[in-house]
Amino acid sequence: MNFDILTIFPEIFPGPLASSITGRALSEGIISVNPIDIRNYSEDKHKNVDDYPYGGGVGMVMQPGPIYRAHEDLLQRYDYSPETILLSPQGEKFSQKLAKELSQEEGIIFICGHYEGVDERVRDLVVDREISLGDYVLTGGELPAMVLIDAISRMLPGVIGDADSPQQDSFYQGILDFPQYTRPQEFKGFKVPDILLSGHHAKIERWRKKQALKRTWLRRPDLLEETELKDEDIELLQEIKQEVEGQD
Repeated sequence: MNFDILTIFPEIFPGPLASSITGRALSEGIISVNPIDIRNYSEDKHKNVDDYPYGGGVGMVMQPGPIYRAHEDLLQRYDYSPETILLSPQGEKFSQKLAKELSQEEGIIFICGHYEGVDERVRDLVVDREISLGDYVLTGGELPAMVLIDAISRMLPGVIGDADSPQQDSFYQGILDFPQYTRPQEFKGFKVPDILLSGHHAKIERWRKKQALKRTWLRRPDLLEETELKDEDIELLQEIKQEVEGQD
């Protein structure tokens, strides 16, 4: 998958994406990360890409022209239509569900805003969707772009060594992950649960599902409202609630 990033700080990339799992995906050609300097598309002799906002106010606004021209140039390189995403605190909140959805795209173009944001006509002319990492403001869209690239890349075939591994991640099935343990069996007085040492795979699977549901119910109950639970999950939740209420 091609990830193109329209940015005024191309030197930031690939950054941490060159390491670990995404680094291997880059070296194997499963993904490409292509930063494009928006300043190269400025028609200003000083390569400026921002200006004062009409109507007054503080800060500067990124001009539509350089972004539009950079985007048009990118579209000429492909025989498909990449999804164009503006990283913005006004966008829909990023989620695992959205990462899976976007992993089906052939390519994605990220527009990284700065200053007080981008001219509204950028949204009107080239943006397919806006995405936010959460209800806070960052200096620019570069870090959110990296987060999205990392999360989306994990969903692509061949990126994770174990094809089933992403399905065990927190949020993949709409709930949090279960507790994980490795050697030693006891550390600082804390022991690995006996069930994990039993070798009984069906019981281990049930325990893990129950622990995942318990964590989700206690920490992120909102996720359960958005997740389609199976009958077994509902039964486990009833057990969990009875056990917790019995401890009160």
